[in-house]
Amino acid sequence: MTEPPGTVSLAEAPPPTDEASKPATAQRVQPLRRPGRWIATAVVLVVVAQFAHGLATNPFYQWDRFRYWFLRPTILDGLVITLEVAALSAVLGLLSGVVLAVARLSGSPVLRAVSWTYTWLFRSIPLIVLLIFLYNFSALYQTLSLGVPFGPSFVRFDETKLATDMVVAVVGLSLNEAAYAAEVVRGGILSVDQGQHEAAAALGLPKSYQFTRIVFPQALRSIVPNYVNQLIGLIKGTSLVFYVSLLDLFGSVQSMGSTYPGDIVPLLLVATVWYLILTSAVSVVQFYVERYFARGATRTLPPTPLQKLRTGLGDLRARIRREAAA
Repeated sequence: MTEPPGTVSLAEAPPPTDEASKPATAQRVQPLRRPGRWIATAVVLVVVAQFAHGLATNPFYQWDRFRYWFLRPTILDGLVITLEVAALSAVLGLLSGVVLAVARLSGSPVLRAVSWTYTWLFRSIPLIVLLIFLYNFSALYQTLSLGVPFGPSFVRFDETKLATDMVVAVVGLSLNEAAYAAEVVRGGILSVDQGQHEAAAALGLPKSYQFTRIVFPQALRSIVPNYVNQLIGLIKGTSLVFYVSLLDLFGSVQSMGSTYPGDIVPLLLVATVWYLILTSAVSVVQFYVERYFARGATRTLPPTPLQKLRTGLGDLRARIRREAAA
């Protein structure tokens, strides 16, 4: 029986070679070389090293005077005032922002109009103008009273005694902060899936319970990172209260700088470092708050810095053991 042309019979097939009979071995995968990345990294490291060297060796910065001023009682007193103003303004601003956001989303056209008008007005006025206006508010209204609208008053307040420098600073920052916080909260509420609202309404839950237990906790996942940005801006914005005669951190630095003009640069560095410390502390708190509200939304929570350190040390020990065994 003849084979079709172009075919090879089993009798004529070549015997298997030694190469084909050898078992497959694992081959090391060579990583893709990225010369551009290494060049960019080297350039960045050189620039950072030059900047750090100039920062440490330039006598113009006067680091000895920086160390002298950093923990002086005058600076620390101003820091305490900054913390008080920022904390009070943040709480009052956030609470007012929640009320304004709920009013903006309500079914009442009057509440929606009032909330929109407030947000539009106080986002349009510069903070320094608002603070100076409130500082001179007593020129317009020397007394404040509570009573029947367009009728007799029952309680009167002397505005000149009531509006201290601290009150003016907190009220001004809170009014400004509430306008921005209202939009942050409103955006967070709108980010909640509409099905959550419908499911809560289908269960017959009261509106207040729907908001406080279902909608708002989910909205916080979006509100927290955005409002922390506002909070950091608020901390830096407290430097403007110096213009209403309140000696906060920046006001103390300005006062000492006018008294000791030769130390203006180290004093500005002192204020810079303290603001960096405050904003970094807020960022750390933000990480843990976001991690807390991420429960149930992600399969695995992001590791904390301590967990990352433990994992890195564990991997390093395992690598050392493997190399020692090899």
